[in-house]
Amino acid sequence: MKLTDLRDNPGATKERMRVGRGIGSGKGKTAGRGVKGQKARTGVAVKGFEGGQMPLHRRLPKRGFSNVVFARDLNEVNIGRVQQAVDAGKLAAGSVVTVEALVAAGVCSKPRDGVKILGIGEISAKLSFEVTGASKSAVEAIEKAGGSVKILGAASQA
Repeated sequence: MKLTDLRDNPGATKERMRVGRGIGSGKGKTAGRGVKGQKARTGVAVKGFEGGQMPLHRRLPKRGFSNVVFARDLNEVNIGRVQQAVDAGKLAAGSVVTVEALVAAGVCSKPRDGVKILGIGEISAKLSFEVTGASKSAVEAIEKAGGSVKILGAASQA
């Protein structure tokens, strides 16, 4: 056996069809693409279409849900950022910190559905917070600094 004797098995490869070489060839004129329209043009693939077979994205089961109706869009503010605002004189120490106060101080850009205080950073100012939510670490740090946290609408939260 020589290297030149190596061949594919019969039927393993197909000859390329030479399209668009005259009407007599049977694949001339429109080259097997039918007539006109989007799919007769080059570079077209209809996304998700599998030749009439049920597409994969419709065969797979649906999972999860989107809680768009009841989802709340909250501002998330770390206590370190609040302390920066106090140090810069934008928030008065000993004052009540609400969403409106944070927006006025430039900590939040707009009120949205409220504000949630998170515990990253240090806080030394004695502040009383009236917010929509607060993490456990944030509440501990605020109370350690001598402040207080009041959660608004706590009855509606689960």
